[in-house]
Amino acid sequence: MPRTSDRRPAAEELLTARLSLRRPAEGDIDAILAIHHDPATCLHNPSDALTRLAEAEALYRRWNDQWQRYGYGYWVVRRRDFARQLGFCGIKPMELRGREVLNLFYRFAASAWGRGYAGEAATAVTAWVSRHGPGLPLIARIRPDNTASQRVAIRAGLTRAEHLDTPGDDGLDWIYAARPPG
Repeated sequence: MPRTSDRRPAAEELLTARLSLRRPAEGDIDAILAIHHDPATCLHNPSDALTRLAEAEALYRRWNDQWQRYGYGYWVVRRRDFARQLGFCGIKPMELRGREVLNLFYRFAASAWGRGYAGEAATAVTAWVSRHGPGLPLIARIRPDNTASQRVAIRAGLTRAEHLDTPGDDGLDWIYAARPPG
């Protein structure tokens, strides 16, 4: 698993022209459930779907534990001029083919789709990783038929790394990478 010595100072808030990305808080649990409960948002990753508040609470605890352990994680994404959560975007350490990597994650409410929010947030997270991350390769795991997610990864500066494609929990993962492992 990723090295605990790679802990970096927390970047608890990132700002873009339109968005505010901040570390999740307990008050975000209802939004975690709402976004992960919508069948449209988990269409390509059905194993991520949540059905009960207790599941959202457990997911929040995992996210919070990662922030405490590594000093980074998933951010809650909101418009700077609007308080409602649009979605989540961030990174988590994981292994890909026996190598440590950071996985770029983004999931947004269906009502936020088509406005460029995911690409803007993913670009901000990718930039943060390049300046402050622990020096691990950044990847995104995407289903072959999820063209919207592929466009977000490309907008964030990742490119296809076909040699890294691998089976995932919900089917084949196409790998996009900013700093592909060898």
